[in-house]
Amino acid sequence: MAGVRGALESLISRIRGGDLGAAPVIAGLIVIWLVFQALNPVFLSSQNLGNLTMQCAAIGTIALGVVLVLLLGEIDLSVGSVSGLAAAVLAVTFVQLQWPLVFALVAAVGIGCLVGLLYGFLYTRFGLPSFVITLAGLLGVLGLQLWVLGETGTIGLPFDSWIVQFAQDMFLPAWASYVLVVVSVAAYAAVLLRRARRRAAANLVSQSTVEIGVRSGALLVVLVLAAWYLNLERGVGLMFVFFIGLVVAMNLVLTRTRWGRAVYAVGGSVEAARRAGIRVDRIYLSVFAMCSTLAAVGGVLAAARLASAGQSSGTGDVNLNAIAAAVIGGASLFGGRGSAFSALLGVIVIQSISSGLTLLNLDASVQFMITGIVLVLAVIVDSISRRTRAATGRA
Repeated sequence: MAGVRGALESLISRIRGGDLGAAPVIAGLIVIWLVFQALNPVFLSSQNLGNLTMQCAAIGTIALGVVLVLLLGEIDLSVGSVSGLAAAVLAVTFVQLQWPLVFALVAAVGIGCLVGLLYGFLYTRFGLPSFVITLAGLLGVLGLQLWVLGETGTIGLPFDSWIVQFAQDMFLPAWASYVLVVVSVAAYAAVLLRRARRRAAANLVSQSTVEIGVRSGALLVVLVLAAWYLNLERGVGLMFVFFIGLVVAMNLVLTRTRWGRAVYAVGGSVEAARRAGIRVDRIYLSVFAMCSTLAAVGGVLAAARLASAGQSSGTGDVNLNAIAAAVIGGASLFGGRGSAFSALLGVIVIQSISSGLTLLNLDASVQFMITGIVLVLAVIVDSISRRTRAATGRA
């Protein structure tokens, strides 16, 4: 009981200090789900939630790259165009030029990486604002996408190709989903225990074994129930598992590597990071490259999901939804705060709104307005928590 009480006191202390974490996003997501379920009982059905998870993968992957840029206090307005260009390159090389699928995928993702390296070069060499660079990139990359497609307009991907099957019809067997859940929770508990022991050895405040057990047990229950519910229909999609894997891998990179710590340091204070010996230019260059690479991966997933690529790929609300998902998920516009899981939480909120309104047969204009309201609320929460942290000396 003492361990649980200490955990609750620590949580309350963090909230009072402005460290809200993912609590506002989770609370908002619960409200959204309850409202849509009350308006349409189909919303929380296993089939609809399964479709929702599959729809999250492409936009979520793009949003993951946006999170990285936001951690530096910068922005990339061209992620939608880059995803569309990657989809076009995949379709042209794989279908028209008859390249092997692996080579086509490498070309599609590689073109995204080159775009990001160009952004990073312009930013570090000439000091141009990222807003201007990526706004120009939005237009230029869109033009390049149209040039790559030529007069064809839209190119269909073969339904029997591995990439389309992966995005549409590949699901984990029920037993495999449960094994994946158990292994994931065991790894999570092992990481927490290792961190607690290291902090205890350094005479720092650490989580108790009871608290770690409670958190791991709660996570296990939630994930097992989620897997069981999704398995009532088609199950857990491999494309969604791939996206979750990207999020976990990026979280480990951000929290466990020197590069990840440098990203947070630069986002917190560029001058302080420079004086600490961090090669700031390299961090900017690598983050812009990583952002565009993930945008290209997201474009490939979107093309595979639709089994086609065309002039409309990456356009419409792709750009806005990816950026909104990163911000709604908890990535701060002021830099230095956020995590890879911001992309996961944010895209679930965005897609939940889209799915719920679609089931209610409401116009797309309503979706844009509601998403805009949620985005403004997320920024307000971020601003208030930032002021609270500053007032309590935790900024």
